[in-house]
Amino acid sequence: MNRLDGVRIALTRPDAGELGDRLGDLGATVVHVPLIEIGDAADGGAALDEALARLDEFDWLVVTSANGAHRVGAAARAHPAVRLAAVGPTSAATLAAGAGRPVDLVPTVARAEGLLDEFPPAPAAVLLVQADRARRLLADGLERVGHRVESVTAYRTVSRRPTPDELERLRGADAVVFASGSAVAGWIDALGPAVPGVVVALGPVTAEAARSRGVTVSHVAEAPEAGAVADLLVAAFA
Repeated sequence: MNRLDGVRIALTRPDAGELGDRLGDLGATVVHVPLIEIGDAADGGAALDEALARLDEFDWLVVTSANGAHRVGAAARAHPAVRLAAVGPTSAATLAAGAGRPVDLVPTVARAEGLLDEFPPAPAAVLLVQADRARRLLADGLERVGHRVESVTAYRTVSRRPTPDELERLRGADAVVFASGSAVAGWIDALGPAVPGVVVALGPVTAEAARSRGVTVSHVAEAPEAGAVADLLVAAFA
């Protein structure tokens, strides 16, 4: 018997990805219902294109998500002198694939605070590529220690309303995984604050966003990698 046989786990990000495959291999029924959608920035990407055209003016290109990394890989490939940094392993893998070379800095702790802790201290020009709802923490932190930071919005997240059939599937879930505060907001908009008994938040920022909206978080995954999240869920239902 697989360790998650009979367990229905809701995944709410746009792509179930490797986590969905891992959970399926463990016997879980994966209920994939996206609660957010990823779209172009409000300006259609004009600001990002303009900044990437000047990439040789920067010492570092920093991305905070795979969605942002996907949009800058070709420019990074065309400017091999710029150093590359990514907040976590998933964004780093996407950036490396697009750039055709390894990422120079991936922090041990996969979030903005970790990148701040490990970023080289020498003053540098940094192009920071983020979502429209990204925190100012990384930009402000880099500027505070003397770096020149230009932040640009690469994409935006918008709420997605589930279909009636998807709502029923979500109501029947034994667990839900939230990867962002936006997904938590989408759940509440669609279903209210009632959640399954097992609620996994990817990282403390998502956990705090959930708790601030009255959602009880039972588990916080410090590492966002699929294997770590799957192991946490196995332990939760052991």
